[in-house]
Amino acid sequence: MTDAAASSPPPAAGRTFAWWQLGAYALPGVPLAALLLPLYVTLPTYYAQDLGVGLSVVGAVLLLARLWDVVTDPVIGVLSDRTPGRLGRRKPWMLAGLPVAVVSVWFLFVPLDFAPAAQVGWAHLLLWTVLLYTGGTMIMLPYNAWAAEMTDDYHERSRVAAVREMAIVVGTVGAMAGPALLTLERTTIMAGFAWGLTILLPLGVVACALVLPDDAKARVAGSTHRFSWSVIAGNRPFRKLIVAYFLNGIAYGLPATLFLLYVEHVLQAQDWAWPLLGVYFLCAVAGVPIWLRLSRRFGKHRVWMAAMGMAAATFWIAVLLGPGDIWWFLVVCVLTGLSLGGELALPPSMQADVIDLDTLRSGRRRSGLFFAAWGVATKVPLALAVGIAFPVLALAGFDAQADSQSATALFMLAALYALLPCAIKLLSIWLLRGYPIDADEQGRIKQRLAAGDLEGPDDGAPLSQPARAD
Repeated sequence: MTDAAASSPPPAAGRTFAWWQLGAYALPGVPLAALLLPLYVTLPTYYAQDLGVGLSVVGAVLLLARLWDVVTDPVIGVLSDRTPGRLGRRKPWMLAGLPVAVVSVWFLFVPLDFAPAAQVGWAHLLLWTVLLYTGGTMIMLPYNAWAAEMTDDYHERSRVAAVREMAIVVGTVGAMAGPALLTLERTTIMAGFAWGLTILLPLGVVACALVLPDDAKARVAGSTHRFSWSVIAGNRPFRKLIVAYFLNGIAYGLPATLFLLYVEHVLQAQDWAWPLLGVYFLCAVAGVPIWLRLSRRFGKHRVWMAAMGMAAATFWIAVLLGPGDIWWFLVVCVLTGLSLGGELALPPSMQADVIDLDTLRSGRRRSGLFFAAWGVATKVPLALAVGIAFPVLALAGFDAQADSQSATALFMLAALYALLPCAIKLLSIWLLRGYPIDADEQGRIKQRLAAGDLEGPDDGAPLSQPARAD
């Protein structure tokens, strides 16, 4: 066993949690959901249509802002891996990100309170989006990496990931309650989000930090970024997982970005938008326990493939719908919502298993670095969805501010919303074939970690005994 391993222990062996502990960990997910909903669903339409910035400009700006995460995520991930101190590695970053996120929310969501409408253009959108993404990364990345270090149990990790994702979904549904019940204007909706985040985000993060231990040790001396990334790139299960997850993120981001436009212009049922979205997310919450139970029997990756397959088999129907087809679309929302539960809960749990394999090889636990890559694979696809969808719609002649749209523009909107995501999901399923880490394999990796049976030194030298999962 190397000295590196001694200073970088695996997660708490076999640790399980009471539901109240899982609830404490999940608390930040509720306000974070209230942040994600407007960022990916409401904000693009708000700036493009209500503030008149334009579809193409908004798409380009949000894509450019997301590319900033390619820089900040690895930096914050590495630094949080190496943060020593009494508070642990993850908590200090989450607490430091709070003021950055809250201030940015106000300038981004309520811009007319700080500048005249004529000055709220692409530069304002870019600046405050970049700052909000930075603050959000300081909270979200250590928050997710922390989950991988709480326990080394294959199925307990699914519980941890599931309760966090369920809290995010519950927070999303709660964030939709006001707009759905009161049919508020988008300007009022954005102001409500700003107030809610200002109150709930600090409460959730502080409560989580006070209740749960952050007891994974840091190893300050370490390898270069180049070596770190080379190890990640050489982890075959990680490559398969993150590529499939990245593509599925685009398939998820396209409908999220285009949902309001689809309901308003294709179904011509604007008043139904928030209730339908609420049904979708409530079904996702209801589906999580089902998918978790199935994963215990069939394995996480197989059940995730099944969830994506279920979504692809039902969502394409949306391209056939037209004005007034509310009830048919409700069926689509129910079925795809149920599948979303599996798509949310299982991939992050699989990510924790992949980190164990890296620890076995390198002798150090780099959850922050891996979740930095995971964060990029989460955020960039959502930005790509905006960067792809809005310019293509503009080329097809779609004008969000026009009273009516051409048949070509409406078909392009429906195709981008429903057909393209289904095709991408099928590709993700194909890429996951032969994923090697199941419960048995993770158990073998865990046993070797507990015994100190590491495969090589933490100096970048070739490993003499490749892991079975490779």
